[in-house]
Amino acid sequence: MNLIIEIKDSVLVKDSEGFSNKEESLILRTRGYKDEKHGSRKWANMAAFTKADATFQIRKIPNVMIAPGMMIYCDEGSYKILSAEGIGNLYLELAAEKIEKAKA
Repeated sequence: MNLIIEIKDSVLVKDSEGFSNKEESLILRTRGYKDEKHGSRKWANMAAFTKADATFQIRKIPNVMIAPGMMIYCDEGSYKILSAEGIGNLYLELAAEKIEKAKA
């Protein structure tokens, strides 16, 4: 667990004039482990998630819900969560797709 990651979710926030804006709210900042896509047996078994570029493993935090569609930010880039599965009672495995920044 050597990588600092932040998990954020987009929420609609109304301003004083009643207009809604999308803002990202921080759900969780924690340490995690990242595994890039490669030719291992684990990745061959994840054929249903062909978009997934990486998996992240983090500790489960009580009363914190991690769901598909949320974003992961770390030093190595931005990722969109495609699935979140529990590994035993202690860990979550998050399959994620890397989001490339648009070039100007």
